[in-house]
Amino acid sequence: MGDVSARFLCFVCGYSDLVDPPWDNDEPSDEICPSCGIHFGYDDAAGGDPGLRESIYREWRRRWIAAGMRWWSLGDAPVGWDPEAQLRSVTE
Repeated sequence: MGDVSARFLCFVCGYSDLVDPPWDNDEPSDEICPSCGIHFGYDDAAGGDPGLRESIYREWRRRWIAAGMRWWSLGDAPVGWDPEAQLRSVTE
């Protein structure tokens, strides 16, 4: 489990409150982003090729946007959650 004072960014949707870095060198966090639902180390394994991960993130992002950028987790989205603002951190 990661350092609770440090939070990390989702490469797909820009959610900035992940507990662990999605990848640490060749080791995935196995965390699931509560915002877009990507499972790091599973959905983005890319056959072990880090260069292919970016295309996986772009496609996952495209599908998440097309589906209405809904909060993925079963729990409620954080108060004031703004998916468009969070998305800008990975698209600008």
